[in-house]
Amino acid sequence: MTAEQLDFVPFDADNHYYEALDAFTRHVPAAMQPRVVQWIDIGGRQHHLVGGKLCKAVANPTWDPIAKPGALRPYFEGNPERLNPLDMLKDREPLPAYYMDPAERVKVVEQQGLQAVWLFPTLGVLYEELIKHDTAAVVTLMQAFNQWMHDDWTYNFDNKIFAAPYITFADVDAAVAEVDKVLGLGAQVLVMRPAPVTTATGVLSPFNEAFDPVWARINEAGVTVVIHASDAGYSSNGYADDRFSSVGMGSGAGPNLRGFAIERAAQDWLIQAIFEKLFDRFPNLRVGSVENGSDFLAPMFRKFDQTAKKSYWWFKDHPIDTFKKHVWMNPFWEDDVNEVVELMGSDRVIFGSDWPHIEGMPSPLDYVVELKNFDPEQKRQILLDNVSFLNTPQPL
Repeated sequence: MTAEQLDFVPFDADNHYYEALDAFTRHVPAAMQPRVVQWIDIGGRQHHLVGGKLCKAVANPTWDPIAKPGALRPYFEGNPERLNPLDMLKDREPLPAYYMDPAERVKVVEQQGLQAVWLFPTLGVLYEELIKHDTAAVVTLMQAFNQWMHDDWTYNFDNKIFAAPYITFADVDAAVAEVDKVLGLGAQVLVMRPAPVTTATGVLSPFNEAFDPVWARINEAGVTVVIHASDAGYSSNGYADDRFSSVGMGSGAGPNLRGFAIERAAQDWLIQAIFEKLFDRFPNLRVGSVENGSDFLAPMFRKFDQTAKKSYWWFKDHPIDTFKKHVWMNPFWEDDVNEVVELMGSDRVIFGSDWPHIEGMPSPLDYVVELKNFDPEQKRQILLDNVSFLNTPQPL
């Protein structure tokens, strides 16, 4: 089946914007900008200073010119033509308006055969890690970035673009206030990084009871929390350069252990959420794992089963059952979606294209061919129904 043969219009659970030049400064007081984000010119090229340190997470944070959507698809397909992935990024274009303008983006969404998209940051999920030891700066980043996002995109544009405000738990009171604020402004989905929380007094699990006031508010509102690929601070423990790279290969041109950090971060977050009984305390929570891959599911489920047998007194329900009740998975497009559906059920898998990023699909519905083994109902669940459900708040 091709996209043209679908009898419904899909909902893409993973679209991205490219941040405006003042996205990280517009609402940050001048006195705080050196602790958050500043622009610097080096040899005629613009870069970000984040917390006073040069950040090269992307080669050009002005985005102009920009690499084309899906530029690395041949690499992630197994690189059959044996090309250097850095060479795949040389074909660039002037920055299109629809990467920063919601009215223009709606036209593209419709042209691509989509009815709606979830919209996530590009750089906005990377910078908390770089300033995590400065709690005031992290809180300022969250508040200012979400205000910029609402200025430029709103949290619900024309019922077609649903931008996700970024939430950090670094300060509990600030997090509760920010959740209340963005929900009041119409947010229907929230995004956070899958990472431990660095607070003013130390590092804690995000599922520590100290953060229950935040989870309680989200649980009450019934909005979905997305853990999205980010810089989660994972270390290769000396095996590789730990600087974040948008290509997923460290700072060099070859593969290294750092390329697995995204999947490790999501897996650890999801496992610990079960072990610390987050969903027992807050049974109305729904979590989407987006752009984190899914290859870890089978071994994780085996470990869940082993742990449930050994620690039989700890769990109210089997951890696999709890996981499948509260978590929805967005596989990488190169993952085996047949395996994910076998493990999770087709009602717990969501389609996300990562458009217009270089790792994603050139066009979102290029993904439809990956679902050729599924019946019409399963296709509709994966491409539309599941994310539509997650996008609809279920308040208590």
